[in-house]
Amino acid sequence: MNRPIDNQHVIEIKALPSPRAIKTKLPITDQAAALVVETRVAIRRILHGQDRERLLVIVGPCSVHDPEAAYEYAAKLKPVADMLHDRLLIVMRTYFEKPRTTVGWKGLINDPHLDGTCDIATGMELARTILLRINQSGMPCATELLDPISPQYIADLISWTAIGARTTESQTHREMASGVSMPVGFKNGTEGSLQVAVNAMTAARSPHYFVGINADGQTSIIKTMGNPDRHIVLRGGGGKTNYDSEHVVKAEAAVAEEGIARPIMIDCSHDNSSKDHRRQGLVAREVLRQFRDGRQSIMGLMLESNLNPGKQTWKQGISLAHGVSITDACLGWDETATLLTELAEAITPRPA
Repeated sequence: MNRPIDNQHVIEIKALPSPRAIKTKLPITDQAAALVVETRVAIRRILHGQDRERLLVIVGPCSVHDPEAAYEYAAKLKPVADMLHDRLLIVMRTYFEKPRTTVGWKGLINDPHLDGTCDIATGMELARTILLRINQSGMPCATELLDPISPQYIADLISWTAIGARTTESQTHREMASGVSMPVGFKNGTEGSLQVAVNAMTAARSPHYFVGINADGQTSIIKTMGNPDRHIVLRGGGGKTNYDSEHVVKAEAAVAEEGIARPIMIDCSHDNSSKDHRRQGLVAREVLRQFRDGRQSIMGLMLESNLNPGKQTWKQGISLAHGVSITDACLGWDETATLLTELAEAITPRPA
């Protein structure tokens, strides 16, 4: 029987350069490595209650599609982060992979040319280039890890990562989270379910064996020890919000047995803002109010922000406006800087 029975719907299988090859071409610098280590430690201190005065703020573009705009954003964010560092630990969103409910642009790694060619090899190298440059500038980076292969290429340059609402329930992503070296935030489900995030936290603290790749790109058995640095991200769901004190208290109780001092982050976008980017400030101020009123289980918040506000529609062959999101609508830079300063000024640091 000569009829093929394998890969009947596959057009092409093309080898990707190994993580070692790309890291050799684009090695992490001592300065960038020191920043990543320092930021991860600082986040752990907030998460586990050694630093109770500061909030962690993950802020930046919904997704990076233009490297130059990302560099410009980082250059604006750095002096603000430095100025507010005693009250806010600010980490820049550098999201390169976008989960889609159906279809659409899947992010810079998947389609770096924004033309449907899906030159993933170039995308992986470009993502690492962007992370290197931003970290080298002194601005730590956060991302969402979507493809379980990607961490081998870029995780050494990431200080915090999210597992998104569509993948929190995935065993593959829980296993991956159990082995990564940075703190991980699990978002509640797209329909608002908190339990899937609680289950993910429990799963990721445990050791796992699973199939992955090593530095040379070989299919390998990965054994992990479990990740002690996990938390929940409340992002709303099913058209409803969950950033109010009632939901925060429920989340706090749901993960109380994990023994993590500050296990809750609030995503000010998505359903919590009713998918209206202009409402993110309202959500952030309410989160801050709860924190100031003594809800110490809150560790921080997330904001979607870009150089310019709103969003634009991406279509192949159509030029794009500079610094405007092509995925979720974002706050503009001016409003972001004002909001960050307002949040910081409302937090009174304790005397050293």
